[in-house]
Amino acid sequence: MGEISVDRRQLDRLLADSSSRYAVPYQEAFAGLAVSYRGRPVEVIVPLLKEAAERALLGFTGADLLDQARAISSGAPYELRIRVTGR
Repeated sequence: MGEISVDRRQLDRLLADSSSRYAVPYQEAFAGLAVSYRGRPVEVIVPLLKEAAERALLGFTGADLLDQARAISSGAPYELRIRVTGR
């Protein structure tokens, strides 16, 4: 399980929302990778997750991305706690 803090004005970067100005919010990118890369090596998945996080302007740590990649590779569920900050 991971945890990230996101300003409320940036929540659309993380969660899939049809009104988002981001082409592929992170949640949607993660779900797509989970389907396409299950069983693939973690080393292949981490750079793809990093790219998706950078496109969404999200600051996941290397450890976060590694945990997510392990979940995708193994097919295990991944739980992310989101702390929304700001007014």
